[in-house]
Amino acid sequence: MLVRSFVAPMFATNCWVIANEARGECIIVDPGASDISSISSSGISSEIELIVSEEGFKPVAAFLTHGHLDHTFSIKALADGYEIPTYIHSEDRRFIAEPAGILSPEFASHLSAMQFDEPEDVQALRDGASLEFIGLNIRAIHAPGHTKGSLMFMINEELLISGDVLFAGSIGRTDLPSGSASEMRKTLTSKILPLSDDIRVLPGHGQETTIKLERMNNPYLKELA
Repeated sequence: MLVRSFVAPMFATNCWVIANEARGECIIVDPGASDISSISSSGISSEIELIVSEEGFKPVAAFLTHGHLDHTFSIKALADGYEIPTYIHSEDRRFIAEPAGILSPEFASHLSAMQFDEPEDVQALRDGASLEFIGLNIRAIHAPGHTKGSLMFMINEELLISGDVLFAGSIGRTDLPSGSASEMRKTLTSKILPLSDDIRVLPGHGQETTIKLERMNNPYLKELA
């Protein structure tokens, strides 16, 4: 499995480009945005297009772990540009076009003059949905807490795209609209702790990790174990 990433300037969000073989088809996860002070209509699409071009990839699908703007800003430009479907949980779908509804009032105020729209092809996912792309099995895991519709994606039962649920040494915040500390605890207990130690974790922010390292070192998981 080939993994490339780009760290978007807005909140240092990880965008992941994943392929099963060199110069093959790929998926794109969480294409975010430029810094809030210099947001443009294309976000980081040009940077992701450069990775795709350098690797000789052909994008076939885009995935969103949740509806926060720092993960979704460039989705329309990329998905429509490559004419590929976008996958997101049904609970967070509306925030692609209405991002202010899931943000803090302070941050939402920056968006009053901006227009957002869904990509042409959006597919809503629910817990347990299983998709086959690029020779990989991608299983959607509903993981509320950071947002009501947060998803993680398990790829071939060996790689977890955790979004803003699990980070190296920490977890996602739960104090924004649709966030819930109690739901996050349930997610960590029922969706994270049972996973195998050797699973590789690609988080929404920060460095890559593994379930074993987080089980040993993450204070939020240690508290629940």
